[in-house]
Amino acid sequence: MRTSTGFVRGRAVIIGSIALALIVVAVPSAGADDGPRPKATSVYEGKIDVSDPDLKMVDGATLAAAKVLEIKQVVGDEAGNEQREDSNSEVKFSLQAEVLFGKDSAKLSSDADARIKAIAEEIKKQNAKKVRVFGFTDDLGSAEHGDVLSRQRAAAVHGVLSQELAAVGISYEIRGYGEQFPIAENNSEENRRKNRRVEVSFPRGTAS
Repeated sequence: MRTSTGFVRGRAVIIGSIALALIVVAVPSAGADDGPRPKATSVYEGKIDVSDPDLKMVDGATLAAAKVLEIKQVVGDEAGNEQREDSNSEVKFSLQAEVLFGKDSAKLSSDADARIKAIAEEIKKQNAKKVRVFGFTDDLGSAEHGDVLSRQRAAAVHGVLSQELAAVGISYEIRGYGEQFPIAENNSEENRRKNRRVEVSFPRGTAS
């Protein structure tokens, strides 16, 4: 014959077993997240009713004006001495200072004239009426010296262009930016060389 105490203990054991079973069922296995999971599809597989009035523009609405993307094309020689960048609106030549000038000098080298005259021919071809000539240096030396040197180099390039284009009637913008606007980090001689440059840019016109 069971005592009331034995009955209570037995019921407690049964209830405890049921609770343990529920806990075991509720906890997922340790490897459940290890396998691949099905990915939600990103493609709508239904049908679209093109005649649905909700897809139509409201009366009086118009589409925004089409925009022309700015496309740039950059070409240069293998040595990196000269680079040409063409966009929808502009042509820009970048000449490394070493091919135009001696070290720390604003006097044009013997090879400089031919390169600058070739740019002058492209300016004529594009029928450009405004030309920008900007000089740049690296971060060596004082900022003041770099500003002066870059301005002198830009002026030297302008001197050749103005002679070649004297009959065209062009206005010029000449500036020396020194070490401002580097195109590479000044952390190596190779990168500093890229920053020592003169840029000649002008609007793209209707080429003749």
